[in-house]
Amino acid sequence: MVQFIENYAEIIELATQFIRDEISNSHTKGVVIGLSGGIDSAIIAYLASNALGKDKVALVHLPEEELDIIHTNDAQSIADDLDILLRTINISPMLNGAFQLLPDVEDNPLAKGNLKARIRAIILYSIANLENRLVVGTSNKSEISIGYGTKFGDLAADIWPIGQLYKTEVYEIARKLGVNDKIITKPPTAGLWKGQTDEKEIGISYEKLDRFLIGLESNGIEEVLIKELQLVKEQSIRIKKLIENSQHKRRMPKTLQIKRK
Repeated sequence: MVQFIENYAEIIELATQFIRDEISNSHTKGVVIGLSGGIDSAIIAYLASNALGKDKVALVHLPEEELDIIHTNDAQSIADDLDILLRTINISPMLNGAFQLLPDVEDNPLAKGNLKARIRAIILYSIANLENRLVVGTSNKSEISIGYGTKFGDLAADIWPIGQLYKTEVYEIARKLGVNDKIITKPPTAGLWKGQTDEKEIGISYEKLDRFLIGLESNGIEEVLIKELQLVKEQSIRIKKLIENSQHKRRMPKTLQIKRK
């Protein structure tokens, strides 16, 4: 039976050592983290700082015109708490340049949001190239499981320290690390368009989503899960469809197999 983690101190220690080992094995000089101002990137920043020391952690905030200023303020607050310089790079010029090349994208919320995520990935990887760093991904297991992320965007990373932690567990890790309550309690958002929140887009709270995913992983009976979590059938169908339709995001690109004589 798969359950929520109980020993968070042990997980923090494992994640810290994981980051330290990956930097050592890759012979790089540190990490670069896209600091959105949300809880996931916050705990990644804390873990990396603990693992490597603040001098080896590059924090980069990538706002644009539609992003609420509160996220920029929160990103700065996280960086200040860690005593790490925050580099803020507005992606609007790159975004507007892309709209000139592909004007139809500006009127398509999904394509526009994905473009923002991919521009941010381009900048993070460019900094990583210039400074010999690894890009640390901030995706958690809840998001990865249902494909809530942009291929070659926020899913682009060299390592995923919290890729096996459900969002519910991320909150507990944040509390153990001492992340500011303001960051912990703010509604999670991918920052892809104004007013967007994760739970509104997914259609279910993270707590219920995580319990449903854990139930599915442990071969729980779907009808029992729906009843226990007080879900409607449509929510269950939607989650399972998200899992099924996002398989391509969790694997390497399929390659034609050729048998050689």
